[in-house]
Amino acid sequence: MKYAWYPGCSAEGNSLAYDKTSRMIAEALGIEFQEINDWNCCGATEYFSVDQLPAYALVARNLALIDAEETPQVIAPCSACYINLKKTDEKMAKYERLNLEVNEALAAGSLSYEPGSVKSRHFLDVVCNDVGYEAVKEKVTQSLAGLTLIPYYGCYMGRPEDNFDHPERPETMDTLLKTLGANVPDYALKTTCCGGHMTQLSAKASLRMLHHLLKGADKLKPDAMVVGCPMCQLNLDAYQADVNSAFNTDYQIPIVYFSQVMGLAFGMDPKTLMFERGIVSSQPMLEKWRSAEPAPKKRKRREKRDKNALPMPKPLET
Repeated sequence: MKYAWYPGCSAEGNSLAYDKTSRMIAEALGIEFQEINDWNCCGATEYFSVDQLPAYALVARNLALIDAEETPQVIAPCSACYINLKKTDEKMAKYERLNLEVNEALAAGSLSYEPGSVKSRHFLDVVCNDVGYEAVKEKVTQSLAGLTLIPYYGCYMGRPEDNFDHPERPETMDTLLKTLGANVPDYALKTTCCGGHMTQLSAKASLRMLHHLLKGADKLKPDAMVVGCPMCQLNLDAYQADVNSAFNTDYQIPIVYFSQVMGLAFGMDPKTLMFERGIVSSQPMLEKWRSAEPAPKKRKRREKRDKNALPMPKPLET
């Protein structure tokens, strides 16, 4: 399985662990990444509010750089990158004027893009739906049994039109974590927004949003929250101490990527999975995982009967 790979800006910074472990998981599952040569930033979210045409052209340049015949699908591990790639392709297909203006801008760099020629996918979608849960299960050598993991999707991953999961009640990551052996409680806030870049606009509002998520998660006594978006990971991890300070709480919930816990279940060395890059320590989770004993296999009871034995007597009638 060969896909174009759009790592996004955060892959070289705060989400380096996500990028590295995604590549490790892909190799283990037989997924081949062809990183887009000379890719550029997707503009995140704010650029579309400033000037739409250059924002769409910025994203479309990445799509134009892909050889659609060799890799007609592109994977983005970041939810913001994913939605921008998908949105740009769909809007160019829907609005002729936008398509013409974007391609006019691309022509300045000797590029062009035909809408619909490249399909944008989230990495979670590819793992769960192209590879499949059964194939993932076959790679599990060290079950995550004993760990309680909460899947957090965020507000972007499930909400593009015609997406791979339900926008309000997604189950893809839940099923994946269960396949790895983890205990996965029902987290009602799994698609509630983390605030995105609100941390840079209003600290008070952003901390209130993060507190809401962490409070709901803490009630479920998780060993970690599992994410598939660098922005969600950054907010919940880096600002957890600020939430504790503002609301007099003591949340100590590790925020890890689904690719990291997949690597753990696949028997990869925890050091290579870069758990130490998290601000909230993942050591309690790892120690609990190491100490957890595998659940005993249930065996069906079989009655051993002698071939020469007499049949059991019928109960006396009264």
